[in-house]
Amino acid sequence: MFISPALQNMRFLTNLSVPSFFFLLIGCSTLAQAARFDITNNCPYTVWAAAVPGGGRQLDRGQTWPLDVAAGTKAARIWARTNCRFDGAGRGSCQTGDCGGLLLCQAYGVSPNTLAEFALNQYMNRDFIDMSLIEGFNVPMEFSSTSGGCNRVIKCTADIIGQCPAALKVSGGCNGPCPIFKTNEYCCNSGSCGPTDYSRYFKGKCPDAYSYPKDDPTSLFTCPGGTNYKVVFSARFDITNNCPYTVWAAAVLGGGRQLNGGQTWPLDIKAGTTAARIWARTNCRFDRAGGGSCETGDCGRLLQCQAYGKTPNTLAEFALNQYMNMYFIDMSLIDGFNVPMEFSSTSGGCNRVIKCTADIIGQCPAVLKVPGGCNGPCPVFKKDQYCCNSSSCGPTDYSRYFKQRYPNAYSYPKDDATGVFTCPGGTNCKVVFCP
Repeated sequence: MFISPALQNMRFLTNLSVPSFFFLLIGCSTLAQAARFDITNNCPYTVWAAAVPGGGRQLDRGQTWPLDVAAGTKAARIWARTNCRFDGAGRGSCQTGDCGGLLLCQAYGVSPNTLAEFALNQYMNRDFIDMSLIEGFNVPMEFSSTSGGCNRVIKCTADIIGQCPAALKVSGGCNGPCPIFKTNEYCCNSGSCGPTDYSRYFKGKCPDAYSYPKDDPTSLFTCPGGTNYKVVFSARFDITNNCPYTVWAAAVLGGGRQLNGGQTWPLDIKAGTTAARIWARTNCRFDRAGGGSCETGDCGRLLQCQAYGKTPNTLAEFALNQYMNMYFIDMSLIDGFNVPMEFSSTSGGCNRVIKCTADIIGQCPAVLKVPGGCNGPCPVFKKDQYCCNSSSCGPTDYSRYFKQRYPNAYSYPKDDATGVFTCPGGTNCKVVFCP
């Protein structure tokens, strides 16, 4: 079972003499207090959290396990187990992360598992923390500090399982190469190893996480001793530009970012968020302070959007963890169209794909045409017939134009029956411009 060399050997302590190291440990243990770790499950499914030291606990969606860990603890780790079954005596098994068939773990888990590793109150009374993918990946995770003047956040929420190399794929996860091949090239049993194509796969997805056993310079972080932490099993939205031109992605909540062709913006959005939307802005110019303007989708002349964009824009709209803990998602053309879009789920047992890729702009009705896009009828005519300010409106010739080209997109404000969809809370999603 692999333990990150930085945590196992604590190489930074080897230059201390035995007496000085002894008194350093005595000083830490007498002055330091236990650290609090809040372990939360934001996944759409149950996980069985595990900790050594600490044991384990079943966490349904939204539940938190507060865990106190003694000062001076070393070689510790927290992880999630999936698809478990335990009897009344706490014995059973898990598909990933199983720790000897016990609910209350006494030993490390079986790979693959996404690991939060830590050693508390070590050299200079510092905590040493990392997230490791050396043993693979099973659940998206955030490992971050919550006190002590430390603002460290380590996240790994990419679609590692979905894109896992074939040689590493296992049921419920993506294994690390060391547990699969068991050779020095991947396990670093000697001091002569370096990164491999497999470790680069993990590093490219989660740059702050350990990708191979000697990955200390880019993956080991510190906080003052006594800092409290949280470990969150979570979900994410990936926003990608596949257009042959630059777009300026926008999100409320989220802000904005320039995306050149092929670039992705990973965006974490809190559970319970409502009335949120993502869209693309085109033909923008911003100064270094983030001020400027866009031809379509402009949001108050700011790079970092604080409000919805100006029409026309193709919209991905969503409300997270609502009735029965479900996501409610849609793609809307009520504000018109500016960029082809896909809005789809990437995890959580939901296979929803909503696409809008037809030539809306080229065939746009003359009265709705504007530079860079095709407007919706409500922003143009501002009448109840098109805006549905009352409850008496229905589809129009203009809304049918949009609906015929994109049957799964909202075409007018009361189009709920054919325009809104659900996924389990905690699902990962992606928004792709020009899919």
